[in-house]
Amino acid sequence: MLSTKQAEDAIVSNYSETDQHEGKEEEKEENHSFFSVKSALWHGGSAWDAWFSCASNQVAQVLLTLPYSFSQLGMLSGILLQIFYGLLGSWTAYLISVLYIEYRSRKEKENVSFKNHVIQWFEVLDGLLGPYWKAVGLAFNCTFLLFGSVIQLIACASNIYYINDHLDKRTWTYIFGACCATTVFIPSFHNYRIWSFLGLAMTTYTAWYLAIAAFIHGQDEGVKHSAPTKLVLYFTGATNILYTFGGHAVTVEIMHAMWKPQKFKYIYLIATLYVFTLTIPSASAVYWAFGDQLLDHANAFALLPKNRFRDAAVILMLIHQFITFGFACTPLYFVWEKVIGMHDTRSICLRALARLPVVVPIWFLAIIFPFFGPINSAVGALLVSFTVYIIPSLAHMLTYRKASARQVKCCLPLLTWSNRSSAAAPTSLVAGQCRANGSNPFSCRFLIDRKVQLSSSSRGVLGTTLVE
Repeated sequence: MLSTKQAEDAIVSNYSETDQHEGKEEEKEENHSFFSVKSALWHGGSAWDAWFSCASNQVAQVLLTLPYSFSQLGMLSGILLQIFYGLLGSWTAYLISVLYIEYRSRKEKENVSFKNHVIQWFEVLDGLLGPYWKAVGLAFNCTFLLFGSVIQLIACASNIYYINDHLDKRTWTYIFGACCATTVFIPSFHNYRIWSFLGLAMTTYTAWYLAIAAFIHGQDEGVKHSAPTKLVLYFTGATNILYTFGGHAVTVEIMHAMWKPQKFKYIYLIATLYVFTLTIPSASAVYWAFGDQLLDHANAFALLPKNRFRDAAVILMLIHQFITFGFACTPLYFVWEKVIGMHDTRSICLRALARLPVVVPIWFLAIIFPFFGPINSAVGALLVSFTVYIIPSLAHMLTYRKASARQVKCCLPLLTWSNRSSAAAPTSLVAGQCRANGSNPFSCRFLIDRKVQLSSSSRGVLGTTLVE
């Protein structure tokens, strides 16, 4: 296990000389060529890029189904469960980031280079806990991402139907499947800079369109808000909200795309807080306006009047679903590339050809299942609960189950004491150990001084991370 000082040095130095040099080159390009097309559209790796990716990936088609969930849960439960699942999901995302730093620090101390390799969650589990955990993580993540991609294709066909119903939904699925297949040309999450920004802007417009349109429309005559009425409906709505905050399957890939991954620890929480400003007002307003009618309309667009603002929201959501499809499929592309030995290939065209077998079964499943509401709930109940909450928590507990492992933990704690407390606590601890063991006082004094130095160093590293 790494020493505390080594772990801190690994975090500060950005893990390796190779990645540090590469990160500096990227940052230099960002600073001095900010307005260049390549930097603005293609090269992402800052904390802002990660924030846009996390926020954009969290809320997509589920934004349109949350009012339906409110009609099953009721207003109060809908709001409280969003806050609960969102904050709990942010905590487990932090645990994932801790495990990623632990794994990468160990590997880079062994002189393992990740220059042409993207670390994924199942590899973190393999390196820290062994092959059985790797199999579990791979199975749950790949299945979750597979059905997440299927949902996006189905949602595209469902949404476009509100603008153009001359073609049936399966025909639209054929069309959008071909369009989404072009995501094979996007190499990694480094290259989603402009797409993440646009995606979040589009969902922001759609969310506030839903809220404003619902208030302008007002409550329907005789509207009823009877939820919750049945236990089955209540938990079905809860699993859909669970799915809303289940973007953890791509957390490691987003973190790996950062120039300084140690900055990720607070990003997911801040992204979740922003998502609350989109999901809670929009879902509450639509449920307030239409009440129990939503039980028969899983998509909020179905009840809102057709006008140019709704058509704009539909089109923007279609574009965002293309982006979300890429987010869900890119980790699957990486897994497939590693299986066939193409992951370190530099040619974009060769990698695109190698990725096509991943898109075809997703396309096929979307054509078979032309509905996404029940799939959202099934995925939330069976996959998100394990992928987002159970597996990361168990992995973190098992990795740091021993006191020695917790003492030399690579990542600094999320919540810290004051400067005086953080310096005094290690001193008191060592002094107490010395008195209990009857040790040489000069040795004890050395240990106390050493602990104080490490504590001060920890505060300095934390301060540097937060200021940057």
